[in-house]
Amino acid sequence: MQTELTPLANSRVEQETVFESRYANSPNEVKGMNTDQLRQNFLIENLFVADQFRWVLSFFDRYLTGGVMPIAEPLTLEAPDQLKAAYFLERRELGIINVGGPGQVVANGTPYDLEYKEALYIGQGTQSVQFSSHDDANPAKFYLNSTPAGHSYPTRKIARADAEVVELGSMETANHRVINKLLVNSVLPTCQLQMGMTELKAGSVWNTMPAHTHDRRMEVYFYFEVPQGQSVCHFMGQPQETRHVWMQNEQAVISPNWSIHSGAGTSNYTFIWGMAGENLDYGDMDFCAINDLK
Repeated sequence: MQTELTPLANSRVEQETVFESRYANSPNEVKGMNTDQLRQNFLIENLFVADQFRWVLSFFDRYLTGGVMPIAEPLTLEAPDQLKAAYFLERRELGIINVGGPGQVVANGTPYDLEYKEALYIGQGTQSVQFSSHDDANPAKFYLNSTPAGHSYPTRKIARADAEVVELGSMETANHRVINKLLVNSVLPTCQLQMGMTELKAGSVWNTMPAHTHDRRMEVYFYFEVPQGQSVCHFMGQPQETRHVWMQNEQAVISPNWSIHSGAGTSNYTFIWGMAGENLDYGDMDFCAINDLK
């Protein structure tokens, strides 16, 4: 893996942006990786640091995964040098889900209050985006996904009541879960970014099982609401050549388009899925029979 970690100076002394690039990996390359190499290439460990933007750019579909936790003062989204853009959303769209305390996002002067598990889509061409928390003692944690975009769609908040909700699985197979489709084309228009949130019921631990791949889309999973002292084991790789990555609360993992993406926890938990690629067909999945996984 080749990466670059670049702190970016800002007009405010307190604000900093940390940016990391990760190259894409082939299935043959991943077959030979040890535990540390898998984690270095695919695991995103520290997304929320006080008064920092933290970004990881994956060269799979140039997907950006990030987080910001404003405490001291509002933080302004700026374009890292690596984007070669006049402003962050010059050629990108942005999805935001708040996984912390109440906060506010101001996009081109319009404020949007986001409670826990509420989402906001911001369209390409939005020049000014600012993040703040309502309570410094209980700061907002804005989980961020961004993809390239070629068309400007309206900025829109998606509350829990606005989501398209699907209930899947069962207690008998330990995968009883509720899927909340938040930023998907059945709810609002986007260029290629899709985001949603899956909540596992008490007693269930498996997500996305049976597993699947989709050659036309990559994906990122962000695990949260993992109880203290518990963990999630995330499975990835080709269906007949799987690998696993142990993950902790508020960590994310990159899933290439050729890889399955599934997990099992030592407790129930919630995760956010984000996708990008050449289509917006949520059902574009090539399922893998459970007994065929290796």
